[in-house]
Amino acid sequence: MSEVKLSSDEIRYIALFESLTGAGARDCYVDEENDRVIFVVNQGEMGLAIGKGGRNIKRFRETVGKRVEVVEYAENPAPFIENALSPAEVEEIEIVNGEEGKKAEIEVKESKKGLVIGKNGRNIEKAKLLADRHYNINDIILL
Repeated sequence: MSEVKLSSDEIRYIALFESLTGAGARDCYVDEENDRVIFVVNQGEMGLAIGKGGRNIKRFRETVGKRVEVVEYAENPAPFIENALSPAEVEEIEIVNGEEGKKAEIEVKESKKGLVIGKNGRNIEKAKLLADRHYNINDIILL
């Protein structure tokens, strides 16, 4: 498990997010390139974070003017990566220790690979970033 360092903007976003949703946020990443803010919320608080009909997410988006994505935290890297790639269904995740560090090899149905990768690689990049920030996993390989 690695220690996540937050910028002052990310700390402000977490405070706002927690006050608007009532959910606890463990991490926040401002992705300027994709104009989004990614939150990692405490395990079991995904529904609280999203709110009825997505109300909390909409309110946050309207307040800050950026898209919001929420990932549920997990104690172990495999379910955490699976959460980061949701709603894509991952069939198997194997964490491998290699010469260049840890990597995650994931298997998904052929028909779901596009969803895992996302537009311009956005979804797989989010999973890679969060896996590195939280578990020192350098790469995610799609099999």
